[in-house]
Amino acid sequence: MGELYKQYRNLLFHLAYQMTGTVSDAEDAVQDVFVKVQSLPMDQIKEPKAYLCKMVTNRCLDHLKSARQRREEYFGPWLPEPVPSAFGDSYEAVENQDLLSYAMLVLLERLSPAERAVFVLREALGFDYTEIAELVEKSETNCRKLMSRARGKMGITEDDLIGVGTVAEEWVNGFFAALSAGNAEHVLSLLAEDAVLISDGGGKVIAAARPVESREKVARFLLGILHNAQLEDGDSLLIEINELNGQTGVVFYHQGVITGVVFVNVKDGLIQEIYIVRNPDKLQGLIPPKL
Repeated sequence: MGELYKQYRNLLFHLAYQMTGTVSDAEDAVQDVFVKVQSLPMDQIKEPKAYLCKMVTNRCLDHLKSARQRREEYFGPWLPEPVPSAFGDSYEAVENQDLLSYAMLVLLERLSPAERAVFVLREALGFDYTEIAELVEKSETNCRKLMSRARGKMGITEDDLIGVGTVAEEWVNGFFAALSAGNAEHVLSLLAEDAVLISDGGGKVIAAARPVESREKVARFLLGILHNAQLEDGDSLLIEINELNGQTGVVFYHQGVITGVVFVNVKDGLIQEIYIVRNPDKLQGLIPPKL
């Protein structure tokens, strides 16, 4: 059992995290599955990878069905919990190829639990449709239809899957340098005309209750946040570029405490979406800087 845990815990965590969007729910799913498997005779588990993935998938499907109403009642937009690419002591380093981009994780919220399971198993973990059909207990044809519907709901094509969410660190540095300098003209030049900003405060901290839409409004919102933060008590915000969710992310600190995480999604050289996670419950797993 120890060998099974060591061999498959990362795979199962990646699967569960991308199915649920939160670290704690993913950890619970993995732990629950291994507790159940511990009581089974080992000869019953002939194909451990498929067996464990099926159990975790089912556990996450049950969770998503119960979580739907809670997310509908959530104050303001709900965003996935960010994870560091080197994820603490519990799990080894998260491999980029096993993680969907943060923008993709946000789009997954549009899907039904079954569509989400098929999409994650296919696009994040690389299972073929025959394997997916066995894991979700549906026909291969049905799984292909679920995948097609998922792409339609997410508004993406097969070509869009390549490179979504990949942003060079230099590019992100330049954008936030322009923000910090209050250079509105430069900030506007880096935003798409129909740019959207989504922030998640969970009703616990100040955040936009609805998406902020249009280049001008997004720029004004971001410049206002930084300006107000600088004036609040005279202390400057610390902005640090970090690798989160296998991609470039930006972490905001104030007096040694993480106050927000930002991801940007760039398309055709311009920022299309900005995601700001401010809910303190979703920032607990991140490590503050050494000051």
